[in-house]
Amino acid sequence: MSNASITKGVHHIGLTIPDLAETRAFFVETLGYEQIGDVPDYPAVFLSDGETMVTLWQAENPDIAVPFDRKNVIGLHHFALKVDNREALDRILEKLEVVDSCEIEFPPEPLGGSSARHMMCYIPGGIRMEFIAPAA
Repeated sequence: MSNASITKGVHHIGLTIPDLAETRAFFVETLGYEQIGDVPDYPAVFLSDGETMVTLWQAENPDIAVPFDRKNVIGLHHFALKVDNREALDRILEKLEVVDSCEIEFPPEPLGGSSARHMMCYIPGGIRMEFIAPAA
């Protein structure tokens, strides 16, 4: 009997956000994603980095929406995206530092006891995102 996984990686990550235009701009202008579709009536946009798709949905009423509390609410703690190397991670930090609606939780640092590096931030809308550069 095989223990092979029946899943084959991430197809997309879906996020409900308070400001569709602001978060879309963050992914497209800051991270270089391409918009590959949308549903204006929903409203939603579909973005891709060429490997992973991110779907953004506008919260129906962001003024009363409850922000996620990663320590006390069951759900998405964060999501992590891979980058090519340490230099790419440093370039991302430089880009994020000038985005007013992005909060850096911590800059690149070693990941656990490995030589991989990672950083964590809150993207527009307050969702926690990690970037990881593989071990050298």
